[in-house]
Amino acid sequence: MAPKRTPLYDEHKKNDGRIVEFAGYSLPISYSSINKEHNTVREKVGIFDVSHMGEFIISGPDPLSFLQKVTTNDLRKLRYGQAQYSLMCNENGGIIDDLIIYKKRNDYLLVVNASNREKNLKWLKKHQNSNVLIKDISDSIGLLAVQGPRSRKILSQLFDIDFNKLPFYHFQYGSIKGFNAMISRTGYTGELGYEIFVKSKNLISLWKNILSTGKEFGILPAGLGCRDTLRMEMRYHLYGLDIDENINPIEAGLSWVTKFDKEFFIGKSKLAKLNKKSQKKLVCIEMAEKAIPRTGNSIIINNKIVGRVTSGTMSPSLKKGICLGYIESMYYQKKNAIFIDIRGKMKKGYIVESPFYKNGTLMI
Repeated sequence: MAPKRTPLYDEHKKNDGRIVEFAGYSLPISYSSINKEHNTVREKVGIFDVSHMGEFIISGPDPLSFLQKVTTNDLRKLRYGQAQYSLMCNENGGIIDDLIIYKKRNDYLLVVNASNREKNLKWLKKHQNSNVLIKDISDSIGLLAVQGPRSRKILSQLFDIDFNKLPFYHFQYGSIKGFNAMISRTGYTGELGYEIFVKSKNLISLWKNILSTGKEFGILPAGLGCRDTLRMEMRYHLYGLDIDENINPIEAGLSWVTKFDKEFFIGKSKLAKLNKKSQKKLVCIEMAEKAIPRTGNSIIINNKIVGRVTSGTMSPSLKKGICLGYIESMYYQKKNAIFIDIRGKMKKGYIVESPFYKNGTLMI
């Protein structure tokens, strides 16, 4: 089956986007260079097409009880205009997906990973009851991420809302050039940023308006390549590499979105037992010598393989190799020297605190 295209496919080609297949979509990995786009987001502002993400509306007489059952975080405190990061787990505690839940006026919007869209929909419908309606609206929604320290200045010129009064993980509705948008202060980069939801038919207009207004602020279109390096510097998980159904939230360092004081959620009983003693742990590793760790490389301590790299890259911000990986819990110690087996050569590194990059503008 040929990969899908977002409404911006032709715009990506016009901007010299290098197209690759990702999660069933044809998307740009970069336009200029990954390092240039990465540094532009860290220092100025970049715009990403993330319209491949999945969106579900959960409504009906009692959507809250349903979502409390199928997600790990606690939605009871979520108010209209707020968003929440959460997980869906299977009965064994394995992570089906990580997602963001938006509390709208009378229903909830779930934003899920594109690669898991069909799987998630089946899972939700499996647990659906007569008090819940589930609607997949993914194909009718366009989504842009505007990320970087200058993002607020650009969007303030385009939308009729006060961005200074939009806190982290909150959203508002605004209008631009005659159409409506939902603007959320969320992102995947570790910088001040916003994600903007519009109807698919309005996506090209939104893209062009942001690029035009952002020109004086140094905006650049940014692709999947720098989205990956940016998220890795922040130790943000990527589903399929750092988390999957064989990994549980305790191991992944996601206990903070796993609320055991909830009466029930799928996987709770299994996770409660694991919470007392986890066999492995996700760690951040900084290379001490010139080397780029990659997915699947062995992590070695005291001449023993104790784990594997899940994500690795050369950090454009730190200018050194970094990686995420799982190791046996008994070997975890901050600043512990480790070695990564990279094509048969032992390269030294250290376990460090997360995130790797600590100078972001996320909370300004």
